[in-house]
Amino acid sequence: MVMPISSGGDHAAETESTESLLPKNQQRGGDGVGDDGGDDFHGASFAGAVFNLSTTIVGAGIMALPVTMKVLGLAPGLVLIVLAAMLTDASIELLVRYSRAAGAKSYGRAMGDAFGAFGRGFLQFCVVVNNVGVMVVYMIIIGDVLSGTSSHGVHHHGVIEGWFGPNRWNGRFAILTITTFGVFAPLASFKRVDSLRFTSAVSVALAVVFVVITAGIAIFKLARGQIPMPQLFPDVHDWPSVWRLFTAAPVLVTAYICHYNVHPIYNELRDSLQIRPIVRTSLLLCSAVYITTSFFGFLLFGDATLDDVLANLDANLGIPYSSVFNDAVRVSYVLHLMLVFPIVFHALRLNMDGLLFPSARPLSCDNRRFAVLTAALLAVIFLAANFIPNIWDAFQFTGARATASVCVAYIFPAAITLRDHHGIARKRDKLLSVFMIVLAVVANAVAVYSDACS
Repeated sequence: MVMPISSGGDHAAETESTESLLPKNQQRGGDGVGDDGGDDFHGASFAGAVFNLSTTIVGAGIMALPVTMKVLGLAPGLVLIVLAAMLTDASIELLVRYSRAAGAKSYGRAMGDAFGAFGRGFLQFCVVVNNVGVMVVYMIIIGDVLSGTSSHGVHHHGVIEGWFGPNRWNGRFAILTITTFGVFAPLASFKRVDSLRFTSAVSVALAVVFVVITAGIAIFKLARGQIPMPQLFPDVHDWPSVWRLFTAAPVLVTAYICHYNVHPIYNELRDSLQIRPIVRTSLLLCSAVYITTSFFGFLLFGDATLDDVLANLDANLGIPYSSVFNDAVRVSYVLHLMLVFPIVFHALRLNMDGLLFPSARPLSCDNRRFAVLTAALLAVIFLAANFIPNIWDAFQFTGARATASVCVAYIFPAAITLRDHHGIARKRDKLLSVFMIVLAVVANAVAVYSDACS
């Protein structure tokens, strides 16, 4: 069961980028590029959809959550993580409700219904900017963790470099080449998002492995009396300390962004009525991962918690087999990012196709266009990850990415609601929409200002 398609509308809207590439029950055909395993597809399962949506949510941002506890204090920080999940649930509910009213099978078409071709194109552009930035950062992290990185004249050994010593085959370029051809390219060849359900399940499991190891180390050190009482509330004593509280807002506001994959997952469901429990289950699962990571990460490192908690795990933890646990955490995290990459890439390819070929036939019917677009996007991301010196240079572009992400997550669903093209908005919906827009604008302004200052 898929969203109903309203009568009328142009061909560009019908082939909109965030629409599911392959409808249910479609037979294999063509030359097989991107064909999935079976002859028929009878709809995605509840569990598969939960894993895919959860993988979309949990990415590299999980590593920045412990430092938000350091800035906000444990009590306010954990409360805000829960509130951010509730706000995301509300924004997705608005998006799905208006998509149903418009008969829109994609986020872009819902934007097009409210704001025309410009709205549809702007949404696609924002998804492209956000997802390209995210995946370049993922690749840089993978290269840094596995092959090592040099910063301020100091070389930090990567995991593989530490095991086998520096070699040509385990350098940054070689590692990213192997990862691109061995992992990203095969997984990017799938046309259905549901085909990634197994890798998404493994990805979520790897995130849980990181949480379990961190929690285990913290509990072990707590039992030995090596951990002091954590800071429950922020230390506010002057204007700079007050301003610093707002720097945590972008991390929390963007922690649950998954809106660009809601429609592809929705369209492939056996029963589209399951979308609400799927969204809530995913948010509950991710909230549990976020809360546990934030709590135990901050508990473990306290005031020494770094902006990327992974950097704290590059030293002696003061426990037996510290180096083994350090490597286990870093390897599990890198493998997690490798499996997050294709689910984010799926939305990137769909939206880029919508921008470049708005009037073309569906991407699923053109294997050559599918293959060329996939190869071109992978090449751009690969080259960017190799030629950008380090992750901090990549983060200089996060102002633009933050703008795109808050638009996708909050501003666009709220704008569609305030536009109320179908007269279904309640007073509560409009008040919530105004709140989401104000919050998104403030969070984005803080992110851009922080980038400019750094």
